[in-house]
Amino acid sequence: MTALSSPTGTRKQAPSAKPARVDVPALEQALLGKWADVRRQARELASRPEVHKVEGLGSAEHRRRAFGQMTYLVENKAVHRAFPTRLGGSDDHGGNVAGFQELVTADPSLQIKAGVQWGLFGSAVMHLGTETHHDKWLPGIMSLEIPGCFAMTETGHGSDVASIATTATYDAATEEFVLNTPFRAAWKDYIGNAAVDGLAAVVFAQLVTKGVNHGVHAFYVELRDPVTKAFLPGIGGEDDGLKGGLNGIDNGRLHFTAVRVPRRNLLNRYGDVEPDGSYSSPIASPGRRFFTMLGTLVQGRVSLDGAAVAASKVALKIAIQYASERRQFNAASDTDEEVLLDYQRHQRRLLPRLATTYAANFAHEQLLEKFDDVFSGAHDTDADRQDLETLAAALKSLSTWHALDTLHECLEDCG
Repeated sequence: MTALSSPTGTRKQAPSAKPARVDVPALEQALLGKWADVRRQARELASRPEVHKVEGLGSAEHRRRAFGQMTYLVENKAVHRAFPTRLGGSDDHGGNVAGFQELVTADPSLQIKAGVQWGLFGSAVMHLGTETHHDKWLPGIMSLEIPGCFAMTETGHGSDVASIATTATYDAATEEFVLNTPFRAAWKDYIGNAAVDGLAAVVFAQLVTKGVNHGVHAFYVELRDPVTKAFLPGIGGEDDGLKGGLNGIDNGRLHFTAVRVPRRNLLNRYGDVEPDGSYSSPIASPGRRFFTMLGTLVQGRVSLDGAAVAASKVALKIAIQYASERRQFNAASDTDEEVLLDYQRHQRRLLPRLATTYAANFAHEQLLEKFDDVFSGAHDTDADRQDLETLAAALKSLSTWHALDTLHECLEDCG
C-alpha cells in the first residue's frame, strides 16, 4: 500500500486495489453469442446418452447406431432450422449452424453424418434447386426418409471442382441427362453416406448440351432401390472402409455408366436446359456462375470452423480442470504437493491455447453472423458473399489447425 501526501502535508494511505474478477455470467453470454438459446438447447441434447459415442463398437455396428441417432435428431427437431418455414423449418441459417456444431461433443461421427445429410445434401437441393425441387424432395430429406450424398469430390479432382470429369450429356430425344464417369479417376470418392445408407445423391458433373460444355452443375440422382438397397442399373460403388476416429460414417465411392436422369432433376436455380436442349442462365459469365453455385455451399466450412472451436473448448476444459486438481512434487512446501497448474511450464502449455480458443470463438461468431446475413438476405451483395467465402476459408483452416494442436497438447498434459 503506497502512502500519499495530502494538500495539508499529512500522509494518507492509498485505497487497496480490488482484486480482479471475471464476471462469469457476462463472459458466458458473450461466448454463447447471438444464438445463445439455440446453443443451450443443442448442448442439452448432446448431453443425452442416446447420442453419445459408445467406445469399442465395430464399424458396422457404429454405422447403424449413427444412423439411428440421426432419427433421434429428427424426432427432437434438432436439424431443420435452416429449411423453409413452409416445410417445417424456421429459415434460421445462423441458428442452424450454431446448434449443429455442438453435436461434436456427443459423437463426431454423428455430427459428420448429419452434416452430410442436412448440411450438404439437403442444403444443395435447397440452395441450388427451385421450389419444385424443394416440394418434391426436401420433406423426405428432412425426415430422413431419403438418406443422401453430396457427390462432388472425385478421386482425381478434390478441391479443383471446376475440373471434375463426370459428365451429364443432354439427350433431347428422351429429355434426359446421361451421366458417365469416363475413367477411374473420375469416380466420386470419399462421399459420405455412399457406402451403405445413401438412397440418392446430388451429383456434380459437367453439363453438356448441343455439343457445348456449360461447366459444373448439380443433378439429383437416385442411387439405390429403397427396399433392397441395391444400386440401380448403371450405378456402382465401393466402401472406403474405416475412417480413423469416425468409424460411424460410411464414406464410399460412386461411378456412373450411362445413367439416365430426367431433365427436371437438374437443380436449375443458376442454369437450365429446355426440352430442345437450349441452355440458359440468369448469370451470363460461366466463371461467376460457377463461383455463385459453390458459394451457396459455404455452410460446410462455417460449420467445421465452429465444430473445431467446440472441440478445442472441450479438450481445454478437461486438461485445465485436471491440471488444477492433479498434484505432483512439493516444490514450495514441505508438506503439500503442487497442483500441475502452479508450474509455469504447464501454464505456458495450456493458457496461450486457451486465449487463442477465446479469440477463435469470437471470430467464429462474427463469421456466423455474416453467414446468417447473407443467407437470410439481410446483407446479400456480391461483396458480402466474397467476404463470407474469404472469412470461411481462412477461419476454417486456422481453427482446425488450432484444434489439432490443442487436442494433442491436452492429451499430453493429461498424461
